[in-house]
Amino acid sequence: MPTLFRFVITLCILAALGYGAMLALVILVEPNKGEMSERIPSDRINPPSR
Repeated sequence: MPTLFRFVITLCILAALGYGAMLALVILVEPNKGEMSERIPSDRINPPSR
């Protein structure tokens, strides 16, 4: 039984670390907001006819 208890405690600690990492990402990381544009060459849109 002590082995099962140790296993459950280890899983709880790993879950708490994962939850803490996700919470830290939510609080500390700020997303970049803005428009994004990319030029596409006209030959890719309208390929030359053969």
